[in-house]
Amino acid sequence: MTGTGATVEPLLDIQLQLLIRLLEAEPRSSLPITLTMQGGVVCGDLITQEAWKAEWALSVRRLGGKGAQLLAGFPESVDQSLEEASGGQMPEQLPRWVHLRDATLSTAVKGAFTVPVWRGRLADVSGWSLAKPE
Repeated sequence: MTGTGATVEPLLDIQLQLLIRLLEAEPRSSLPITLTMQGGVVCGDLITQEAWKAEWALSVRRLGGKGAQLLAGFPESVDQSLEEASGGQMPEQLPRWVHLRDATLSTAVKGAFTVPVWRGRLADVSGWSLAKPE
């Protein structure tokens, strides 16, 4: 609709959102998952945002070099800034992001490659399964 001022939110899979929320009760847990997205398939270990931030910091520190320490704390700094901006009252909402460890991305153009941590928008996930290819 144009001209109405209405904002249309993308449809998010409530079951996937609740599965991610369930993981938050056991922050060290993970689940094997395969996600279908418009650009291809992503599979890895589904982890919480807190676990992703810790894994992010580790992987960036392994890179070494100037700025690695600063970049390692980037996700945590962003979260702290958002919390401060909201007066310490972050609204409780269902997850909008999905986080994977040891993620393999498969696309028709680039083939398959693996990354230590991956973060994607739940709005971009069109399908999922609790399994990874062998």
